[in-house]
Amino acid sequence: MKQLHFFVFALALTLTAPLLGQDLKIYVSDAETFAPNTGKILQYDIDGSNPITFIDEELSWPQDIVFLADQNAVLISNLNSNKITKYNASTGAYIGDFAIVAGGPTRMKIGTDNLLYVLQWSATDNKVLRYELDGTLVGEFTSTGVPRSIGMDWDSDGNLYVSSFSQANVTSFDTMGSLIGEFVDNTELSGPTNVFIDSEDNLFVLDWNDGDVEQYDSTGGYTGKFIENLGQVEGVDFLANGNILLGNGTTSEIKQYLSNGMFVENTVPSETGGLEQPNAVILFDRSTLGNDTPKTQHTILVVPSIGSLFTINNTSTSFIKGVSIYDITGRLVTTLEQGQTTWNATTVPEGLYFVTLTSNTDTTTQKIIVKK
Repeated sequence: MKQLHFFVFALALTLTAPLLGQDLKIYVSDAETFAPNTGKILQYDIDGSNPITFIDEELSWPQDIVFLADQNAVLISNLNSNKITKYNASTGAYIGDFAIVAGGPTRMKIGTDNLLYVLQWSATDNKVLRYELDGTLVGEFTSTGVPRSIGMDWDSDGNLYVSSFSQANVTSFDTMGSLIGEFVDNTELSGPTNVFIDSEDNLFVLDWNDGDVEQYDSTGGYTGKFIENLGQVEGVDFLANGNILLGNGTTSEIKQYLSNGMFVENTVPSETGGLEQPNAVILFDRSTLGNDTPKTQHTILVVPSIGSLFTINNTSTSFIKGVSIYDITGRLVTTLEQGQTTWNATTVPEGLYFVTLTSNTDTTTQKIIVKK
């Protein structure tokens, strides 16, 4: 299994080893006691070591984490303060409020339109909102609301799926935000949080109350428990080899599983770095920050700068040891094989991407825009 929105193809890797030139970190939103004006954002190395408190100001039950690599910024949704706050992604220093969200923001994701989609926790103000990446409100996206909404993802047709913690179901919307209907009912669910969809449009739902991950096929049919023996499971992200990281609240851990659901390890052991209540787990490559100025004297000749088929000019290939491509949030999209000098981007969403070229001594990055 691989997640549709994060990967085009996977490079064979060890379980947690970062690629050459990467500075991959795990970021965890810690709700601590769920009380107002509490919470922190923790940072770990990819193996769970070297914990630091990355952000601990202007937080109030922090929910989700979204990096804006090109802005050198990171956004945190705060349920209790009704704010999305903005921080310097290099230092963690508070910049200001990105947006005020009346319904209490929970999950955030950047869609194929390069807009930020935001869920709301309120029982009344709960339509999915959209924002420009400068914080400008675009408006309500969905035609109807989902109370206590706390998980979302898109299928291969661009339909949006939103989970409701209180109603214990998952609702689907079409590409225009119109209601399709209830996709998954509460027969197997009691308190869903995150959802994710794989390349075959199978739906996976983290159930906070039941302590498992439930699996459904592309029609909404229940296919069984994907992962069991969890507690207060919330927060999910994926390593480049397809392995899954899950937050587990009852043990204050970040657990790792193979793409088939088999347990690997406790990547972040219990209470490491003061972790109490994980509710977002995000992988981010810090080498993608502040890439407006190339880091080497070599000219990167990726052409065209806008399109769907990109080529590395042969005058640059002599010093290239690796090529990785990231989306606007700093998530790895794909890594080119040794000697491969073209990238066909027709299978990824339109928008801004970073092509990172690694030599023996340095790393250089160029912005490109995928336009079909």
